[in-house]
Amino acid sequence: MKRRLLIFTMICLLTGLVSPAIVGAAQVEEPSVKNICISPAVFKLASEMRKLWIDHVVWTRNYIVSAVEGLQDQKPVLARLLKNQQDIGDAIKPYYGEAAGNKLAELLREHILIAGKIVDAAKSGQQAEVEKLNKEWYRNADDIIQFLTRANPYWTVKELQPIFYHHLQLVTDAVTARIKKDWDADIRAFDEGQKHILVLADVLSKGIIRQFPDKFK
Repeated sequence: MKRRLLIFTMICLLTGLVSPAIVGAAQVEEPSVKNICISPAVFKLASEMRKLWIDHVVWTRNYIVSAVEGLQDQKPVLARLLKNQQDIGDAIKPYYGEAAGNKLAELLREHILIAGKIVDAAKSGQQAEVEKLNKEWYRNADDIIQFLTRANPYWTVKELQPIFYHHLQLVTDAVTARIKKDWDADIRAFDEGQKHILVLADVLSKGIIRQFPDKFK
């Protein structure tokens, strides 16, 4: 059994499906596998969390492209993006309950709706409105951070705030590049956004594993 877990974890690490941080949070006590073995439950949480947040970045980009270019799929893409926020909220319900999951989804939907308003204002050159909405956007990020840190002592403002703020900056970079038709900058922002969001996904998974270790044996 230990050998199968060891092989399983090595595959996860080599393929990038589970980060070393997640493994560290879920380490077992046996000396032969300490710091490397993880359970299927850990793998499931970490991989599903990564998928949800990658979807967040992918559908955000799709919406930016659609909104800036005025494409006909803008409303369906926005609906799919908003569904992702509910999916993320649903993912924490097994640990924090129905109300908490719905609250997170609500905060994340606000994050998206404010971003949509910023895209519209930036596209039409309303800089004062962009600055006003940007303040609301960062306030919403702080609300999300406050909600998470109250739910889990292993999620801290010190760790989460730079991650969320950098995410906002990368989205801003993508919107700016798209409006300016700077395709190279647009691609860079998207690539960096995907890599960066995995940091957030892993921090969230690690915190859940540390708070509820009995669920991940």
